[in-house]
Amino acid sequence: MKIIILGAGQVGGTLAEHLASEANDITVVDTDGDRLRDLGDRLDIRTVQGRGSLPTVLRQAGADDADMLVAVTNSDETNMVACQVAYSLFHTPTKIARVRESAYLTREELFDNDHIPVDVLISPEQVVTNYIKRLIEHPGSLQVIDFAEGKAQLVAVKAYYGGPLVGQQLRQIRAHMPNVDTRVAAIFRRDRPITPRGDTVIEADDEVFFIAAKKDIRAVMGELRRIDETNKRVVIAGGGQIGERLAEAIESRYQVKIIEMSPARCRYLSDTLDSTVVLQGSASDKDLMLEENIADADIFLALTNDDEANIMSSLLAKRLGARKVMTIINNPAYVDLVQGGDIDIAISPQLATIGTLLAHVRRGDIVSVHSLRRGAAEAIEAVAHGDSKSSKVVGKAIEDIALPPGTTIGAIIRDEEVMIAHDDTMIESGDHVILFVVDKKHIRDVEKLFHVGLSFF
Repeated sequence: MKIIILGAGQVGGTLAEHLASEANDITVVDTDGDRLRDLGDRLDIRTVQGRGSLPTVLRQAGADDADMLVAVTNSDETNMVACQVAYSLFHTPTKIARVRESAYLTREELFDNDHIPVDVLISPEQVVTNYIKRLIEHPGSLQVIDFAEGKAQLVAVKAYYGGPLVGQQLRQIRAHMPNVDTRVAAIFRRDRPITPRGDTVIEADDEVFFIAAKKDIRAVMGELRRIDETNKRVVIAGGGQIGERLAEAIESRYQVKIIEMSPARCRYLSDTLDSTVVLQGSASDKDLMLEENIADADIFLALTNDDEANIMSSLLAKRLGARKVMTIINNPAYVDLVQGGDIDIAISPQLATIGTLLAHVRRGDIVSVHSLRRGAAEAIEAVAHGDSKSSKVVGKAIEDIALPPGTTIGAIIRDEEVMIAHDDTMIESGDHVILFVVDKKHIRDVEKLFHVGLSFF
């Protein structure tokens, strides 16, 4: 697929890295020559320096025969204009734009071919807000992913000493929970993936990814680790877009405080939010944190745009007694360094956003794509189409499907029913199939399994 990416920042660069490894024809456009040189040195891609909204620059990037334009510059307006130019002059089939400003996002009638021709809108702030909200709702989880509009969920937890299943084989899950159907989709032990089998023994400190119907998630978590107390008190450092959206989403169910440096922003948040307490100051101020009883906080969230400030305030909060600490880290190099120590969960906005983008780039009818363990593996939701003659999966039992190495099927969602995958489970047309791929070089092979005919979706 021929794809033009506008913007060589964190999101654009990470997307180019994902797609270049999958034999796509990628061109990245940016005004920053240094960023482009860095990407060009590392990846097998073309680069073009210039403003991505200009017709001459888009033509130079290959817009005449491009399959897709992904506009992820830091400017909403540049992204929208680029989509308009690609549609009007080059008839680009698929146009994806990152739009952050909520004033645009709330007016859906803006985005159609008669106005601003954007096929897919990506709002990183909303993606990250939803991601954090799910983590708050599932105490003890490291990652929570929805499939089939929330009917099934994939949850990552760290197995702890004393958990009922630690030291036992995976096949014992059925004996422990006869009324709950679940499947362990992946296990990471000392940062290495292990393909789960019936005789695999769960060890303490394993990161275990399991899938189940949403109603059964809490029961399965209890088998792998002690269930954490329900979260009640949430402290947010940073009243920017993510902090504001998160507080708005959870303030009716939790006691929320926001710590924000800007007095003007504090006034705005106080006027906008209903029950959230807004404090003016720095989350790295020890006296302020003690005064606000940070030791009583169930969750401390560092959500500013400054990685170093987020890390320092998180370490302080943990040291002063906050039960769980989550931190946004924009620099991917920091994520693995900080997670798992004093910082319980490091959140990468880039990886959260990349999953949304990849769902629209994959061949076949791919509904969603999610990075697991900061990009080490992927969970994919694909829809099966066709019949036993035109499809490689429809009408077959899972044990008869030639899955690529390192790939497992975790669950099937058929209408409203969540079916955990077993060897004799048959796949029907219209099923949503949840797959796990621990070796990303086989992504293209997975796509081919669900690719009926020559159409790209």
